[in-house]
Amino acid sequence: MIEDIKRRALHRTRIMEGQMRGLEKMIENEDYCVDIITQSLAIQKSLGSLNKLLVENHLQTHVSHMFDAGGQERDDAIAELLRVFELNNNR
Repeated sequence: MIEDIKRRALHRTRIMEGQMRGLEKMIENEDYCVDIITQSLAIQKSLGSLNKLLVENHLQTHVSHMFDAGGQERDDAIAELLRVFELNNNR
C-alpha cells in the first residue's frame, strides 16, 4: 500500500470503530430512532470514504501495473473494476 493512503485508511477505521461503539451504546440505551439512524448513516459515509481510499490505492498500484502489462492482465484489471462498480451499485 502507498504509505499515506495506508495511514489515512487506518485512521478512518479507528474513527469507524468509535462510531460503531457509539452506535451500539445508542441501541442499548434505546436512544431516539432518528439519532440512531443518523449515527448509522455517518458510519456508512465513513465506509464510503474508506472504500474511496482503497480504490485509489488499487488504481495507483495494481491497476496501473496491470494496464502497463497489457493483454490478459489489462483485461483482468478491467474486470476487477467492473466487479467493484457492480458491488457498489447493488446495495
